[in-house]
Amino acid sequence: MFSHGADSAHDAATVGVSTDAPPVPTRFVWPYGGRRVYLTGTFTRWTEHLPMSPVENCPTVFQAICSLSPGTHQYKFYVDGEWRHDEQQPTMTNHYGVVNTLCLTRDFEQTNTILSPSTPGSRMNMDVDNDNFQRTVSLSDGITQEGSQRTSEAAIQISRGRVSEYLNGHTGYDLLPDSGKVIALDVNLPVKQSFHILHEQGIPVAPLWDSCRGQFVGLLSPLDFILILRELETHGSNLTEEQLETHTISAWKEAKRQIYGRNEGPWRTNNHLVHATPYESLREIALKILQTGVSTVPIIFSTSSDGSYPQLLHLASLSGILKCICRFFKSSTGNLPILSQPVCTIPLGTWVPTIGDPNGRPLAMLRPNTTLSSALNLLVQAGVSSIPIVDDNDSLLDTYSRSDITALAKDKVYTHIRLDEMTIHQALQLGQDANSPFGFFNGQRCQMCLRSDTLMKVMERLANPGVRRVFIVEAGSKRVEGIISLSDIFKFLLS
Repeated sequence: MFSHGADSAHDAATVGVSTDAPPVPTRFVWPYGGRRVYLTGTFTRWTEHLPMSPVENCPTVFQAICSLSPGTHQYKFYVDGEWRHDEQQPTMTNHYGVVNTLCLTRDFEQTNTILSPSTPGSRMNMDVDNDNFQRTVSLSDGITQEGSQRTSEAAIQISRGRVSEYLNGHTGYDLLPDSGKVIALDVNLPVKQSFHILHEQGIPVAPLWDSCRGQFVGLLSPLDFILILRELETHGSNLTEEQLETHTISAWKEAKRQIYGRNEGPWRTNNHLVHATPYESLREIALKILQTGVSTVPIIFSTSSDGSYPQLLHLASLSGILKCICRFFKSSTGNLPILSQPVCTIPLGTWVPTIGDPNGRPLAMLRPNTTLSSALNLLVQAGVSSIPIVDDNDSLLDTYSRSDITALAKDKVYTHIRLDEMTIHQALQLGQDANSPFGFFNGQRCQMCLRSDTLMKVMERLANPGVRRVFIVEAGSKRVEGIISLSDIFKFLLS
């Protein structure tokens, strides 16, 4: 059934393995999809092919658990009729050019000696990928222990320089799509109607147009709706549900300036519209987004020196700029050394602190039964776009983001609920189709990666419209291990 193209080196089947020590439970993971995936290696003498099972709720990840003697083993995957090795794991190449993945189980003192090709009497005529070998994952009792070699500072600086060169050489014009539409709202529209439009159109933010001044004067975002609902909840006498029907955007913005304008936190108000021209470089636009803390910058063009008769061309975002970077460097990843590196080897993102780390801070997470009021407060206080929803084992179930709040504008749901009585599970169901299962809304809700995934893969996930954070999870359990955001990527690249 299987014609083995993996192993002409069967003589290494038992080299580097301790037969006296007790076996070590070892988990093998194939995270790259497929219909049928099998595992074979020196521990099966390349004759038995073990079927791998897809992980629950993560159909592109396959796993198998084997009990192996401590030492060094070689293995390979048979995916839909083709032999494959995991390029992100340590490998060994024999004199026939066949590449096998390398697995090192712990508690075997002779491993380093046996692995050296120069060891006298060694029967392993192999070339070891030493860089990859430093990223060896040893699995014992089902727990992943990763000893990752950090990406060199030289590789980071080279990559930063090339990204900056690209961004400086391209302008806002490169972000403009061949076709599309940009929705703007008049400041005299009622607030309630405005958020209904955001929800129906599936857009997170909209520029605001003041017809009296003939200018774009701001943005309406889900944060505005969050703050409005909090005001209704705590100071309902100041703004009733009935008043919200006629309360205009301009009136709310003025009230917001009075209430929050003096705040020094992440949600302080801006006195002017943060925008860009199509002539500004992508680097300038990215830095403008990072420095002001906004999620979107309108690209506005005017032929007049005084800025009159402005034309709204596009809404620039970090995801759009990142998409340009990915498209440019995808075919030449060699120009950016760090793109092929696992994200766990790069000083990037926020990670679950290790036990005993005095400087570690726990990640903000939510449970499905968390009240909507608590979730909104945490979003505002943490100054983040979304927060993962996890179970009691910290396994990822879903995510709640700021834009999810606009679902409450549909059919005036906000008039029938109390934020401290509705759970986020219930709130998310309001925005889902009847046939859409919890945790898989629009296929874009939970963008996940593994710590062994490359930086390029994480960047491509973040380049999807509407995605602002990628959750790093443990293969199999989907336990949240870290979070990488768009701003993390750009702060790292533009440092």
